[in-house]
Amino acid sequence: MDKAASLRAQIAALTREYATLKHGASLPADRRTDALFEPGVTTIPYAGRVFDADEVEAAVTSSLDFWLTLGSEGDGFERELAEFIGVKRSILVNSGSSANLVALSALTSAKLPAERRIKPGDEVITVAAGFPTTVAPIIQNGAVPVFIDVDMQTLNAKVDRLQDAFVPGKTKAVMMAHTLGNPFDLGAVRDFCQQNALWLIEDNCDALGSTYTLPRETPRLTGTFGDLSTQSFYPPHHLTLGEGGAINVTRDMKLKVLVESFRDWGRDCWCASGLDDTCHKRFGWQLGELPQGYDHKYIYSHLGYNLKPLDIQAAIGRAQLRKLDSFGAARRANWLTLRTALAPLEEFFDFQLPTHAAAWSPAGFTWKGESRTDPSWFGFMIRVRPDAPFTRTDLARHLDTKRIGNRMLFGGNLLRQPAFVQLRKDNPNALRIVGDLSVADDIMARTFFLGVYPGLTSPMLHYIIETITAFVAAKTA
Repeated sequence: MDKAASLRAQIAALTREYATLKHGASLPADRRTDALFEPGVTTIPYAGRVFDADEVEAAVTSSLDFWLTLGSEGDGFERELAEFIGVKRSILVNSGSSANLVALSALTSAKLPAERRIKPGDEVITVAAGFPTTVAPIIQNGAVPVFIDVDMQTLNAKVDRLQDAFVPGKTKAVMMAHTLGNPFDLGAVRDFCQQNALWLIEDNCDALGSTYTLPRETPRLTGTFGDLSTQSFYPPHHLTLGEGGAINVTRDMKLKVLVESFRDWGRDCWCASGLDDTCHKRFGWQLGELPQGYDHKYIYSHLGYNLKPLDIQAAIGRAQLRKLDSFGAARRANWLTLRTALAPLEEFFDFQLPTHAAAWSPAGFTWKGESRTDPSWFGFMIRVRPDAPFTRTDLARHLDTKRIGNRMLFGGNLLRQPAFVQLRKDNPNALRIVGDLSVADDIMARTFFLGVYPGLTSPMLHYIIETITAFVAAKTA
């Protein structure tokens, strides 16, 4: 072994030793050795990074090469992520929000058939309750979001509103998220899109590892049903790169070229960073009004961005991906622990159901039909019933005083957010609403969620349960 390789091995070994000493509190709950949780004193976050020495070693050894921009680690992570999900290609970006922006932008390309290209003024169907960056790219690209309401129990789109939202020749796509990891009705939405020649973008940022099963088919991971899907790798999500995201190209590799162009400055060239002339005609193109033979590496067919992450992030992601199945199992187990323990409080609370489930009992879910969903839960939803002797805000404030992390369902009814109120004032035609949004309003007023991430230990979960139970008892005494 030469000296550089020997030093690298020593650095890797010392890094693992340091990480083991320093980051024990970030291990998955079933591997935690610290017993320092103090109820009411130690903060229980709703989400957080879960990692071990593997990720720290990957980050450090990747930085030793000092390539920095996407390189071999990026290639490896993109390939491994695509294989895990079951798609043709995954393309890394610097955040889940950027993934949504690039995915929608790719469908505006003039290289697409004119009848399918999303142009300014065209419409994209989405939902009113969710995270704003699922919707913002529609507006940022000059298209019109068409908002439909959501179902109270699944928190996903009311699919019977899709046809009402559809305008032939004007509607071009559906873009919506799997809420809190719960797959939306992919059977109905996919059929609707296929029947009307619409693009489908799955915002899969909160649902990596969730599955959907169509009748007489085997389970498939979410993110494989649309034309494109998106991922987020921000720390609260199912795996983390610190920051980061991805666009998944499910079938049509022509979309890959468009996605990469919008990610990489809008350039027409598809050479990877550091490579030249992979098309073997670098000086053989004539596009736009450029002279014949203009360098293909400096031809821009789109108004794009620079949204790549770093190679060190991809190295971390590769280590995280190997743990994703166990992370998903922990999320499901934590959700079930909370649901079982809080069942006696159903007089005061409603809880989320997986799409297509009819009811929950300690024996499991009962189902409405042949389709099934198995969420890798992002959070545990609680809706405070209107007749409860307390409000959502009362309970959320109490949890805060007990240092128990909780979050609203993102933006609630997005139409009530200041940015969207101002948008409607500035341009009433910038968006369209189909039907009423009463459930989105209810969610905004009555719903919040707790964490289920793999770092939650049994004492933490039990303290959450005890705190909520005691709060309800005090309010009903």
